[in-house]
Amino acid sequence: MTTAAELAAAGISPGQLRRLVHSGALLRLTRGGYVPAAAAAQRSDNAAEHELIAAAILAATSPGAVVSHHSAAMLHGLDLLGRASTTVALTRPPESTSSRTGRPGVRIHAAALPAGHVVTRHGVPVTSIARTVIDLARTSSFLAGVVAADCALHTTKTTKAELQAVITACPRWPGLQAARQVVAFADARSESVLESISRVAFRDHGLPPPDLQVLVGDAAGIIGRADFLWCAHRTIAEADGAIKYKDPARAMAQLERDKRLREAGFEIVHFTWQDITRTPGQVAASINAAFRRANALTAAGGRTWRPPSSRT
Repeated sequence: MTTAAELAAAGISPGQLRRLVHSGALLRLTRGGYVPAAAAAQRSDNAAEHELIAAAILAATSPGAVVSHHSAAMLHGLDLLGRASTTVALTRPPESTSSRTGRPGVRIHAAALPAGHVVTRHGVPVTSIARTVIDLARTSSFLAGVVAADCALHTTKTTKAELQAVITACPRWPGLQAARQVVAFADARSESVLESISRVAFRDHGLPPPDLQVLVGDAAGIIGRADFLWCAHRTIAEADGAIKYKDPARAMAQLERDKRLREAGFEIVHFTWQDITRTPGQVAASINAAFRRANALTAAGGRTWRPPSSRT
């Protein structure tokens, strides 16, 4: 990304600049910010486009500002809850003279930026992954914070110790109590946005915390891996993506797997993205009903129980 001032310094006249833009050789990303079309074509996904726009905006912003919050999450490849905002989020030091409100399409936060909280990605200064997660946890919903934190931990891009270190470094920031709750709840074993949303829904509807990604089996060996397992209630919950229903072979394998698990003494509840986002109370009720069935059968001596043989 280059600015109009840099192009002028390189000898490009305003007329030449207009012709380069008109011919498609240069793309105008923001006022005063341009990028060669070839470079933009090499990076065509939404995150790359957001990064190019953020770089252009940074070039026109006073020194010291960095990409942050949801924009930093996109640059780092973290999961976000819902559709990513097109607004570019920046953070500048409180002593900076830049505008607090910025310009249309830009949101500027004022906060301290310790050296360890800033990294460079593709030449763009951006908050570190740990700082980004904490910023999102402080300023967004608990659910959105968990989605980002789970992803960062699961992909080993950060650790809980690093997240705690960011909290410790900035004890007076607003929203830190919310961030602490997110960090305490976050789990590296949560493998997707769907699983993160599900865990929060379980909590919100009073279910005990499940164990995650547990290998379960019977006397003959391991049957499969459970997304969520409540050992005390011998109940498994499975978060089903749409692909399971589009592939007949996978659907048949799932039915056979469920049959073996039930014979091994497990209750099983399946739910989809639509179920957990639109009617989470019904999903929780189905799991509670499974608890009751399993407990009743145990009391009657109608089932045997084999604990999980191992975990991933």
